[in-house]
Amino acid sequence: MAESAPPPPFNFAKIAHGPLLIGTMLNTLLYGISITQTFIYFSTFKKDRTWMKLVVLFIFLADTMNSVFDIEYIYNALVNNYNNPQAIMKANWVFGTDPAMTAIIGATVQIFFAWRVKVLTNSYIASAFIAVGALVECLGGIGTSIAIGIVPQWLEFQKFKVTVIIWLAASTVTDIAITTILVWHLRRHKGSFKVSNDILDKLIRMTVQTGLVTSIWATLDLALYLGVPNSGAHLAFNLALSKLYSNSLLSSLNSRSGWKFGTQDVSTEASSSTGRRANVLTFGSSITRPEVFIDVESHEMANTDSKPGSVTAPERPPRPFSLSEKPLPPPDSMV
Repeated sequence: MAESAPPPPFNFAKIAHGPLLIGTMLNTLLYGISITQTFIYFSTFKKDRTWMKLVVLFIFLADTMNSVFDIEYIYNALVNNYNNPQAIMKANWVFGTDPAMTAIIGATVQIFFAWRVKVLTNSYIASAFIAVGALVECLGGIGTSIAIGIVPQWLEFQKFKVTVIIWLAASTVTDIAITTILVWHLRRHKGSFKVSNDILDKLIRMTVQTGLVTSIWATLDLALYLGVPNSGAHLAFNLALSKLYSNSLLSSLNSRSGWKFGTQDVSTEASSSTGRRANVLTFGSSITRPEVFIDVESHEMANTDSKPGSVTAPERPPRPFSLSEKPLPPPDSMV
């Protein structure tokens, strides 16, 4: 009777594939949210520019491929190669696509926000800084995928940590820059109109939330990679990073419907309570500038001691005129 092979000294699946399984589940969960957000976008914003629709479509297709590859890898490792530790000691090309696709998705989203910064601030320096950071991140992610093909052993991933540091550090710095620039600019443009200030507050909260989530997530990924060597703990964060980027873009685009409907509700309530037309602000396909209406009445003096039968000139009707405020930013700046 042939002797069975001795068991490995440790369970390698716990080191790499346990975190990979958790990361795949998070990735799939966020992919479901991404599907919903993509459907809402194409159903609601049919008049958006063609290039914006193409960006959303590209992000969705890349997200889909990324999820398929992650699920295929974890299934092959834990099911097809069950009780075969030698087969799961190395990463294959399917897993190697994950860093590159994550970096490409993240860089695409960051370049979109660089365009938004350019439209809002008209600053070429700020938008160029963000675009360069996104490019460095993308190259770092692609370089990490190439390094995995050269050094596929899980326990030797520390050999190309410089490439991983460039990738995740550039991602974090770029996200923080986007958040800081947008929040600073939006806060500077708060004025005396409550409705517009409420919308700007919503924009600021949305910007901070989406920017902080991706930057903190990438920072945790990098910290675990450097702080816990010879462990795959960082993979639980790494696999979900691409979906956080795509959902940050989609939530930012879809939240425009909330600004519009919320503002209309405020306007309706103001109209019903005062009986006069309320200031309406919409960030959509058209913008109505707030106006201040002033009624100027003119009176003509009449002699009350005039003779009976004399006719006095009637009072002139009020003559309204409007003083328009400084024009709001173009609608594309709030996309």
